[in-house]
Amino acid sequence: MMDLGLSAGPDAADLIKDGSEASFMQDVVEMSQTTPVIVDFWAPWCGPCKTLGPQLEAAVTAAKGAVKMVKINVDEAQMIASQLRIQSIPTVYAFWQGQPVDGFQGAVPQSEITAFVDRVIEAAGGEAPGAGLEDAVAAAEEMLAEGAAVDAAQTFAAILGEEPNHAGAYGGLVRSHIAMDDLDQAEAILNGAPAEISESAELEAAHAQLQLAKQAADAGPVAELRAAVDANPEDHQARFDLAQALHANGETEAAVDALLDLFKRDADWNDGAAKTQLFTIFDALKPNDPIVLNGRRRLSSIIFA
Repeated sequence: MMDLGLSAGPDAADLIKDGSEASFMQDVVEMSQTTPVIVDFWAPWCGPCKTLGPQLEAAVTAAKGAVKMVKINVDEAQMIASQLRIQSIPTVYAFWQGQPVDGFQGAVPQSEITAFVDRVIEAAGGEAPGAGLEDAVAAAEEMLAEGAAVDAAQTFAAILGEEPNHAGAYGGLVRSHIAMDDLDQAEAILNGAPAEISESAELEAAHAQLQLAKQAADAGPVAELRAAVDANPEDHQARFDLAQALHANGETEAAVDALLDLFKRDADWNDGAAKTQLFTIFDALKPNDPIVLNGRRRLSSIIFA
């Protein structure tokens, strides 16, 4: 695996501990003078706490010493809970230099937990662990754009070795294998995505690109399909096949035009296949791509005409 230059960091046992009212001053107030401390207020009877706790521990461990964590059972630390006005659990506070600087209540997605930990580290003047990874992601994306798909795949895989739930790197790895025309491997990687990121925008885009790549493998010749459409403009299947062939040929905007024309002629043809294909193309592109913006606008004008 490629070395991203990130150290292994301290053991989780040095970063995460169970606290109490007696140890709160030492574990939280004093420790936070030099290292930010995240305090997880929980209770054994709290269902959401059982989900949040491990997710928070994972994010703290991934920070490799830039932040520490103390777990406080509110049933055994009612005075501290009262002083901090904790009214529901789970509640999470971040302390820096003896004072609470950030926090949240309730169970939240892993991505929000990671962002919270990053904010706490940055507020204390440190560098969030994700910063180095984002630079690596950007470098891998550049490799992929330049046609170095193998190098990009290796870099994306290395990033996932550091952060297995990094949606951008996971989607990038899938797209790298698509670029290498290894569609079976791309599909296997996509199917093996962690549940936490399986519905992320990055993986949705990779899934759409995989669908389009599979279609490209079976796409017919553009010239013949265009001739068939010209000969019979009401041949909806030929027009749909032409759109697929145009996309496979790199003519994305022309493919969108053909699908919009088909949708305008018969929106319900083949269970709305034209609209479904349009959304697949839109999902595969960046949301701010001019083809997407113009295509969505034109589609809306047809629908609401």
